Amino acid sequence: MKSIQVILSALIVMTSTSACAAEPKQTVDMIVEGDYLVSMDAQGTIINDGAVAIRDGIIVATGSRQDIAAQYDAETVIPGANRVLMPGLVNGHTHTAMTLFRGMADDYDLMTWLTNYIFPMEGRFVDPDFIKIGTELACLEMIRGGTTTFVDMYFYPEVIADVTERCGMRAIIGAPAIDFPSPGFKGWDDSFAAAVDFVSTHKSPSGRVTAGFAPHAPYTVTPQHYAALAAKANELGAPITTHIAEDQAEVKTIQERYGTTSIDLLNKQGAFDVTMIGAHVVWPTDADMEILKEKGVGPIHNPTSNMKTAAGFSPVQKMISKGIDVGLGTDGAASNNDLDLWEEIRMAALIHKGYNADATVMPAETVLQTATSMGARAIDMGDKIGSLEAGKRADMIQVSLDAPRLTPLYNVLSHLVYVADSEDVVTTIIDGQVVMLNSEVLTLDAQAVKAAAVAKSDEIKAALAQAPAE
Repeated sequence: MKSIQVILSALIVMTSTSACAAEPKQTVDMIVEGDYLVSMDAQGTIINDGAVAIRDGIIVATGSRQDIAAQYDAETVIPGANRVLMPGLVNGHTHTAMTLFRGMADDYDLMTWLTNYIFPMEGRFVDPDFIKIGTELACLEMIRGGTTTFVDMYFYPEVIADVTERCGMRAIIGAPAIDFPSPGFKGWDDSFAAAVDFVSTHKSPSGRVTAGFAPHAPYTVTPQHYAALAAKANELGAPITTHIAEDQAEVKTIQERYGTTSIDLLNKQGAFDVTMIGAHVVWPTDADMEILKEKGVGPIHNPTSNMKTAAGFSPVQKMISKGIDVGLGTDGAASNNDLDLWEEIRMAALIHKGYNADATVMPAETVLQTATSMGARAIDMGDKIGSLEAGKRADMIQVSLDAPRLTPLYNVLSHLVYVADSEDVVTTIIDGQVVMLNSEVLTLDAQAVKAAAVAKSDEIKAALAQAPAE
């Protein structure tokens, strides 16, 4: 892994401090430029030939390149010729370490996939080493694709948090809680105790990692246990992330057990009286949507995963029209099979048009909001990230316009939604730290990460060959 300073010194333009100005310039750490600055602020501001000034990990100012250069001196300037400068992407739901299960069990409905494949595989293979390797691979993939923040729920959250800190990403890490035996736990009591311990004791050295709770789903966690978690989350000021209203099998199960919907059930347990991030929300009723709006729950749309497991079509456009902030997520790589938010952006823009037979549904700007500013609000971080505005954390990316398929350009938002992909991201900055420059990830050794993942997958293949999961 190369030294970040060496690469910056070699590849970043250094500014001159000798320029004269009518007033003394302020000194900042870094200026980042772009032919187009797509702020994703409430006004939808787009600045041609724009720039952002950064100091101590915070955006000090945005404006035209000329104005920023006139007001600020910076040791480091990242040029933006033929690049779009925009907020980093927010992945509102994933299971990072499941990158190591990528492609292991495809073409099954959700419950068959979970009960016959994923749960047994987790019981056999998931341990701290698995989590470390899988999370490093996930972070490498996400940084490479311009994701700067993610919401995770998986086993051994302390390992996930450590990897997240080391690679420079921002995240909400949910500690898992489930009623039946799972990796590291005999059942509810010890998974609940471990989750409380993680949330109570975890201290993020960088401030980028938030510890939270992650009960699996209403069909695997009882209402009483959701109530207990909600009480602890309220006491500790921690968020909750959970799967909810994901597919019709869940809808049927909850109706038969409790005579209501998953959303109504959790609301009655107080689970929505704290910050709640609801993964999937494919089957909410109109009454459910009113609850989501009233309680400020952030539904996370996972279009690729939902299509792949035949979970259904989430009424995203209806929820947004009601004033609900909806985020975008990839889900885990075992059900996607990647962590590419650009793919989710394009899917979210297209499938709802087709499903509703209405080309005006989910326009480009709205979809891009679900992956940036609205997505940040959905996970209760809209005051810190999601848009390029003074006072917010300096999480941003540069998207190259060099590829032939990005020419010509009439509307930059259209290109970002309908044309751009992860390979076009060339710079990723998180909290003012350059974690990828000129498409090279600086905080992880890509070759070593991939080699470790291949070695671990070889172990899994050998074990499956002797005793298949089925």
